[in-house]
Amino acid sequence: MTKLLNALDKMLEVLKSLSDVMAAEQQQLSSGQINSSLLQRITEDKSSLLATLNFLEQLRRDAEKEAGFHAPYSGQPEMARRWAALQEQTVKLRDTNLHNGMLLNHQITFTEKAIEVLKPYQTQKFYGPNGQATSSGFISRKV
Repeated sequence: MTKLLNALDKMLEVLKSLSDVMAAEQQQLSSGQINSSLLQRITEDKSSLLATLNFLEQLRRDAEKEAGFHAPYSGQPEMARRWAALQEQTVKLRDTNLHNGMLLNHQITFTEKAIEVLKPYQTQKFYGPNGQATSSGFISRKV
């Protein structure tokens, strides 16, 4: 039973850390200027925490089998309280993740539109094969 309580407690700790990471992700996605290296680090942290949570979930299942208990742990008030807290935190994280997904899609759409605006200028040739400015470019020369 101690293994199961420990697994539930560790899962709650990881979910708290995941909540903090996702709040940082939301802040980055909401800012006017996204720091891409920071967002990359946040994504890596989130992936690491999810892998840890997956490992702890397996530990929890193994501990359940060993102890003969099953979620929602009726008749076991300490485990039931922890399980309810896990479910509550999971719902909050799901909602945050959905919101972050919408923010990310907004950023992707904004970036795609910016690229479309810039595409016509990508094909203009300001310099010829000899490295000299072409006469059809926007470059003016002072005499």
